[in-house]
Amino acid sequence: MSAVIIDGKDIAKQIRIAVKRRVNALKERGINPALHVILVGEDPGSGIYVRNKQRDCEKCGIISTVARMPETATQEELEREIARANADPHIHGLLIQSPLPPHLDEARALALVDSKKDVDGFHIENAGALLLGIEAPAAGTPRGCIEMLKRSGVPLVGAHAVVIGRSNIVGKPMALMLLKEHCTVTICHSRTRDIKSLVRQADIVVAAMRKPRFVTADMIKPGAAVIDVGINRLDDNKVVGDVDFESVKAVAGWITPVPGGVGPVTVAMLMRATLEAAEKYAR
Repeated sequence: MSAVIIDGKDIAKQIRIAVKRRVNALKERGINPALHVILVGEDPGSGIYVRNKQRDCEKCGIISTVARMPETATQEELEREIARANADPHIHGLLIQSPLPPHLDEARALALVDSKKDVDGFHIENAGALLLGIEAPAAGTPRGCIEMLKRSGVPLVGAHAVVIGRSNIVGKPMALMLLKEHCTVTICHSRTRDIKSLVRQADIVVAAMRKPRFVTADMIKPGAAVIDVGINRLDDNKVVGDVDFESVKAVAGWITPVPGGVGPVTVAMLMRATLEAAEKYAR
């Protein structure tokens, strides 16, 4: 048995094609969807993510702007830029690229983003809406994971899903989205006892703990769907996920690669979220 490889690049391309079609429809009405990113400092990883977002914006016909602020930017300067973007009617999507330099209060900054422009779904109003099952902007990575599962034909209703990781960005919203799809959900984390036995029961495994190759073949139920959110750079500069891809693909029914799996779909979902914010603005 060998798992079906879920091609994130192909799924992302399909999402972008659909987004571009809707973007063009908005442009015919005189509305140009626009995404604004606030980037503070020179973190190499953040720079790559922002360039990828700009590239996808161009492919979808979305206007992309970036406010590049120095590492020494103050909280007041950051909040002033957030307020400016909130007030600009031509900006529909606004995100603050994480991580921020340690001297800045990220939680406070995120709370100041207009919830209607919060395409990352990190604002407390949007996080609360997800908990209550109310339609609102939601975190792109877990949203992308659900999209990949559905497009790949993975059965969700009644499935036992195990999420490894409890971050506010992936783990917690992922669990809530799986619940919305009528899965039975278990969340594992660093204090969980006997993670292996819990993961072994799962029909769906979402690995998001930033531990290279943590999930091994002996932890996977034959035929399970394995979604690898992790991105880890090894000493030899090789990028790997939280799943030992080579061993697990021989057991799983479906699996996402790293790179080329969740990453491209996450960025494509950001394009969709920006489009949706522009459509709501149009209404």
